[in-house]
Amino acid sequence: MTAQLAQLAEPAQAWRADPYADALRAGQGPLYLRRSDGWLLPLEVERWCAEPDAADATVLARCRGPVLDIGCGPGRLVAALAARGHPALGVDVTPEAVARTVRSGGSALCRSVFDPLPSEGRWGTVLLIDGNIGIGGDPAALLRRAARLAAPAGSLLVEVAAADVDERVEVHVDDGHGRRGVPFPWARLGARALRAEAAGAGWPRAVTWRATGRSFVQLRR
Repeated sequence: MTAQLAQLAEPAQAWRADPYADALRAGQGPLYLRRSDGWLLPLEVERWCAEPDAADATVLARCRGPVLDIGCGPGRLVAALAARGHPALGVDVTPEAVARTVRSGGSALCRSVFDPLPSEGRWGTVLLIDGNIGIGGDPAALLRRAARLAAPAGSLLVEVAAADVDERVEVHVDDGHGRRGVPFPWARLGARALRAEAAGAGWPRAVTWRATGRSFVQLRR
């Protein structure tokens, strides 16, 4: 692993912090990403731990070939694909997330996306849902990594911010009651910013769509 990838992998420790693992274990929040200036981004733990919703269904309908879900969390998408007989693997740095995915009927590995992964270069669909384009705080590096994971004709499905935003921030996980994890870099991108980053990272073709207030982009090479 290069020094740059090692630096990107380090924030994995933050997601193993007790507030996040405890929220997944309970299946509910409150849980936030908190910026140093006090800005809060609510994390939708209840939705992540529920069955796929109508917006998730639009993602599942676009999955082709074997699917790799990066930052799978409690595994609702992996489990839904498995229930349909669709090959899928989740990857998450939090042991509790991996355990919930397996209990729900999916397959998952406790690894960073920047670690060596099975079937690199052969995944038909790669997922970055629930804001996971923010992983590592460097979207260009994450998009390049996804390009190495996907098959040549594969696609990358990304959930983006509904607003036209393009920011790199330092945040920590916060339960709203004083418990927090260690700081780590994060990113938030809207559809326009993602398309700009993707074009230089090996993903020149983009299709956007919205469903029940959530925004997505399908990238292809």
